[in-house]
Amino acid sequence: MTTASSRFGEIAVNVRRFVAVALIAALAASWAPAHAAGNRTITLTLVRHAQSAANASGLIDTTVPGPELSPRGFCQANVVAAQLAPNHYDGVYASTMIRTQETATPTSQVLGEQITVLPGLREIEAGKFEGTPEADIPQTYFAAPARWLQGDRSARIPGSVNGNEFNARFTEAVQRIYDSGEQNPVAFSHSAAIMFWVLMNARNADPSLLKTKSLTNVGHVVLTGNPSDGWTLTEWDADPPPC
Repeated sequence: MTTASSRFGEIAVNVRRFVAVALIAALAASWAPAHAAGNRTITLTLVRHAQSAANASGLIDTTVPGPELSPRGFCQANVVAAQLAPNHYDGVYASTMIRTQETATPTSQVLGEQITVLPGLREIEAGKFEGTPEADIPQTYFAAPARWLQGDRSARIPGSVNGNEFNARFTEAVQRIYDSGEQNPVAFSHSAAIMFWVLMNARNADPSLLKTKSLTNVGHVVLTGNPSDGWTLTEWDADPPPC
């Protein structure tokens, strides 16, 4: 015979079960959007700076803050601003080096966006090869970074960084860009920094691009993805610079 107290106990158990199920459902619903937002996909454009005075001289200069743009470089910066503006970037970034900030300025003015400076976007330091001819780069400055693309990230440029150190600092800069919440940012950086970071991190990157399509002044690459799921290279523009 079922008593009133036993029926009350059954009702209480069922109520507790219902509340538990409802609570789990509510937590799942609140977690899902946050999880999805954390893995949102963005489009990241990385642009090499315009011609600097060092480029014009034909000598490697990776010092900070480094030289400013050459007269030709200022022309290139204005031309590329007109080319990039239709992409409606919602964030503009540059390294701590003068030449990237001067290149980014016309684009930031057209877009009405402030330039955010990130140290991690700076050029890979040339170390003992500072001030040597750019014509010798494949055999000197790029010798160790070429090994990074073969999996030897411990290789060090004499007097400079190894692959792990470089990758960590540039990746940290990209993470900060991603954490801003912007969907379509553009970052002005440097030839070696852009090429080696992209070739080390984009899942579909082709290392032969380093030799066949070395990034020219105001050349750019476009990536889609995020820091958690990885990056896909969608564009590598190494056309001859304007001006």
